[in-house]
Amino acid sequence: MQRNPVITGVTRGPARAASSIACLAFVALLAVAFWAGALWIGTELLNLLAR
Repeated sequence: MQRNPVITGVTRGPARAASSIACLAFVALLAVAFWAGALWIGTELLNLLAR
């Protein structure tokens, strides 16, 4: 007996690949934002200590 793919929720390959790429892009964006914030805080601390 075959199952209906609509009921079982079978995912297609391209949708999974696109979701994976979007997830990787989002993680990369978070990493860039984190390091940009860390550099900004570091320079602000250095400026406060140099005064």
